[in-house]
Parts: sequence; structure tokens; C-alpha cells
Amino acid sequence: MKALLLLTLFLFSSLFANKVLYLSYENIPDRVIKGEVFSITIKTISTVKNFNEIKYRFSNKMGVTILNTIPYREQKGKFYLETFKFIATRNNSRLPDIIASLDADIEYEKTTLIGPKLNVISLNPKQDFSNVIASSFEITEYKTTSYDNKHNIVVFTAIAQNTSLSPIKFKNVFKQGVESLSKNNVIDPKITYFVVIRKELEKFSFSYFNLQMNKFADITIPIVVDDDSVTTQTDLKPKDQSKEKLKVNIAIGIAIFIFLFAIFRRRFIYLILVLFPLAYIAYISIPAKDVCIKMGSNIHLLPVNNGTIFETTQSKYILTKEGSAQAYTKVKLNNEKIGWVRNEDLCTP
Repeated sequence: MKALLLLTLFLFSSLFANKVLYLSYENIPDRVIKGEVFSITIKTISTVKNFNEIKYRFSNKMGVTILNTIPYREQKGKFYLETFKFIATRNNSRLPDIIASLDADIEYEKTTLIGPKLNVISLNPKQDFSNVIASSFEITEYKTTSYDNKHNIVVFTAIAQNTSLSPIKFKNVFKQGVESLSKNNVIDPKITYFVVIRKELEKFSFSYFNLQMNKFADITIPIVVDDDSVTTQTDLKPKDQSKEKLKVNIAIGIAIFIFLFAIFRRRFIYLILVLFPLAYIAYISIPAKDVCIKMGSNIHLLPVNNGTIFETTQSKYILTKEGSAQAYTKVKLNNEKIGWVRNEDLCTP
């Protein structure tokens, strides 16, 4: 009997001789909404002091997407609190098994923490639901301009917390798309998005699910069609030529008034002041510069990386330059639409 006990102790000690990592769940949510970004925290302790890093690998996941394989770490005494973020993609879901190993000069045994099943529920969304589930969602900038005779285009920038903004999508819009989206950021992501809506709409409204309030929250963007550059990256409309003519006429009137005043008063030195309105007239009367666009160039809706492409040139074009912004040139197309082309796609006539 004593020999059997000694043999059992020997086998047990041999089996766990190289186990140096111990893992346990510190925090698992009781309930997860399908589409929600959620966190789990594991408590890790190492019996070895000298090592480079603790590495984690995942296996056997079901119905979840892993957002960060490198944990957000907090050290408390001898313990490491390691936080990973996931998105629940199905109702039938389980956390992956987490395999931890030490990066050290000596090879130690890996430790596996088995992933439990998750309690995932689905929302009963409103008709105007945007597919966003977040702790907060805020519009920081927006602008509305005319798109065509029947539609306006609304461009807005939004920031959120504890969410992924990739699934954002709206119903009952003519066109929509992402202009820019912060990558690998689920703590406070930022997005610039556009929607093309009917001209008769006086506001653009949608909802998202607020995790803090545990209910749907409404977002409303008032529709004020603007021809001037305001809160977003750039103006989407060409200059109003009628206003330019008015400015020229005013400058001519000022020049004539100064000239007559100088002649009447015999203060010919005042004639120098005539040069200022004349210089302004000369500047504003400079014809728009034409630019050459290469064949196969993409015309973008906005001057941003990975922006929406609404047309591709089928041949070399000479177009009117309307402005510039960073690495883009604003051009007026033959169909009167305004777009942006990368400077690298410009050519010599």
C-alpha cells in the first residue's frame, strides 16, 4: 500500500513538474448581446520569475470573434490580469480555450483554460436600427450637400465607446458607405460615413443600442443643405459663380468711387488706393486652372484614404480644377459633378 502511494506521488509530481503558469477566470459577463463587444479577464500567475513574456493562443472558439490576441494587462502583486475583447456573432457561442505559455530560456509546459459557453441573446431592433451596440455613440461633425436633383448627401463623423463600428448600416437610403474608419480600436473607435437620402427629408434619424442605459437611443442629424465648407473635411460643391461676379462688380464700384473722389478733391495720391480693388479684380478674374487626369484614375467622393469611388476615367481627361486638399485635387467633371482625384493620378496634357 505504501509503495502504491509513493508511486502515485511520483507520477503526480512528474506530470506537473514543469507546470509554471496557473490561469483562472476573473471576469466573464453573465449575458452578452449578439453583436456586442464584450471583455473577459483572466488571472495569470507564474511560478517562474525570469521570463520574457506570457504568450496566449486560442482554439475551439464558437460564435465569437477575437479582437485582440495580445491582452490589455494590469499587474496586481504576483498576478497578471489579462483582458481580451470579443464580439458575439451567434446565439450558440462559447469562449475559446486559452493556451498560455512562457517565452523563456527554458521550455515549460503550456497551461490550458477551457472556454465556457456564453449566454447570448438577440435584440428586437427598431426599424431605424444602425447595427451599432455601444456604451456611447456621438456625432461630432456633419454636413449636408446636394447630391443630384432628387437626393442630398449627408457626411458625418462619429465617435463611440466599447464597440466595433464596422457593422454600421442603414435602411431606406439611396447609397451609403464608409469614408474612413479607425482600425484595431474598439475602446473609442471613430468613423466618417456618408448616406444619400431623399431631398424632402428634413432630418436623418437612426438608433443604436446603448449598453449603459440598456435600451435603444435615438440620433438625429438636421438636414441643412450647405454650399460652404463647414464642419467636415471639405466642401463638396463648386464655387457659386454668381457670388464671384457680385464681388467683382463691388470691387469695380469701389475703384470708380476712389478715382472720382481723387479727381474731385485733386488728391491724386489717393489714386494709389485704386490699385487694391483692381488687384482683387485681377486675382478673382484669373481663369480656373485645368488639370490632366490619367486614364483609369478613380474619382473619389471625399479626399480621404479608402474613400468612396463613384467614377473611373475611361480615357485621359482635361478637367477644371476647383481646389486642393493634402494629396488630392478637386475637379469638376463633364457631368457637372464634383469629385476628388489623387495627385499621383494627374498627368501632363
